[in-house]
Amino acid sequence: MSIPAPTGPSNPTSIVIAGAGPAAQALVGQLDRAEFRGSITVLSNRDDAPEALLELAALPQVSVRFGQPATHIDPAARRVTTEGGLEIGYDQLVIATGSAPVHAPIEGAARGLHYSTIDDATAISEAVKEATRILGRRPLGILVGTGATAGQAEAVLRARGVRPVRTTARPAAVVPSLAGSPLEAAGIRFDDGSTMLGDLVVLAEDRLPHDSLAAEAGLETARDGGIVISHDFRTSVPGIWAIGDAAAFDGVRLGLLVAADSAAGACAAQLMGAVPAQPFRSDAQAAA
Repeated sequence: MSIPAPTGPSNPTSIVIAGAGPAAQALVGQLDRAEFRGSITVLSNRDDAPEALLELAALPQVSVRFGQPATHIDPAARRVTTEGGLEIGYDQLVIATGSAPVHAPIEGAARGLHYSTIDDATAISEAVKEATRILGRRPLGILVGTGATAGQAEAVLRARGVRPVRTTARPAAVVPSLAGSPLEAAGIRFDDGSTMLGDLVVLAEDRLPHDSLAAEAGLETARDGGIVISHDFRTSVPGIWAIGDAAAFDGVRLGLLVAADSAAGACAAQLMGAVPAQPFRSDAQAAA
């Protein structure tokens, strides 16, 4: 099945967004607030959808294709093919396919807090505030992780008054609190049976950007993963942009550099033509 691409200037500009996570949702919202009146097609890999996405799907210019993730990009023809064989033409394509954890989930991980992007700081702040109210003192936090992600999470915890104890060793499980406690986690347990106890558990493990769709289409990707973007969210291929955790700027996952709403707002401005196009320069070219 094929949906024709626009054929002339009388056709409205069409934007296709590959992905339907927080970054994609934020971008649709920003485009709507900017009064974009072309067509927006969102390709989701899930059959279900959060309420926020359903609200956006109700907008007259938005079409959400549930269970139809993008599987192939033809940059020359400006077409995207989905898992179900749907072919969709685009004027501009935004890749927002997100990222995935490097490791399988830790047993009981749902009892802990999670930090993978800057946007997670808000939820952690609320949890710390509630724990402080319950305990009547500063909470003791157990932080699991390495690298930039854990470094950011530690800074967030300290700024909220938490005393973090950080471990780079991956635990076997997050230990539940005693029955009757309003707090969900009491600490972590390692494979050898030893434990670290605290009031909060924060898992800040590294993630890998979903960049295979872009790589197969010939877009430049970063050495450690992620679709390489310039400062204005353009990729190395004209007409294709990337936001959210699928993107990387200066070798760092975009989610660790800028909040989803901020990135979406800036990208929307570019898509609306608010800022003149700049020639793409990769990290290597910029450093030369």
